[in-house]
Amino acid sequence: MKRDRCRLYLITPPQIDDPYQWVSTWSAALDGGDVAAVQIRLKGLDDDALARVIDVLRPPAQQRGVAVILNDHPELAFETGCDGVHIGQGDMPYAQARKAIGADRIVGVTCHDSKHLAMEAGEAGADYVAFGAFYPTGTKEVLHHATPEILEWWNGLFILPSVAIGGITVDNAAPLIRAGADFLAVCSGVWNHPQGPAQAVAAFNQLFAEG
Repeated sequence: MKRDRCRLYLITPPQIDDPYQWVSTWSAALDGGDVAAVQIRLKGLDDDALARVIDVLRPPAQQRGVAVILNDHPELAFETGCDGVHIGQGDMPYAQARKAIGADRIVGVTCHDSKHLAMEAGEAGADYVAFGAFYPTGTKEVLHHATPEILEWWNGLFILPSVAIGGITVDNAAPLIRAGADFLAVCSGVWNHPQGPAQAVAAFNQLFAEG
């Protein structure tokens, strides 16, 4: 079965000092080309501070038809009007996250490089499974290393979407696209692109169009 082409899943920088000032950069990136989803991933903030950032970043994304996913906090995701939540293996069980955010919103699950974890997440009802890290990354400590073969395996057996994550840039994304990733989750590869975030988004979309 031929799938739709790969799409971009944009992750915020690890730190945003002033969201009111930075939102113009955020909006410019979203206008650079098709973005399927964004993940707000900001560690070290309390719920009140995180909610204030969400209130700034969520509207520009949703106004453009982009799904807003919050990392780690299903209750806060529900309360702040996000479209879903992403949970890691060390966060909370899928069932608890689903109960907190409700049946009609997205729950994605980190599965590292594990076929077993991915199948468990799919059977539990996750909306997508995320594999990685595929490449070295400075965004977080990497304990698991995935290869394109796990995307090929998943793509050949399951309909549930897969997300590839970890150190992905315009220069190294092609093997993951060819392997069948439904989404590429990108952070530094957009925000640190030498020509700017909007050009990075445009460049990723060119890769997706080329397949």
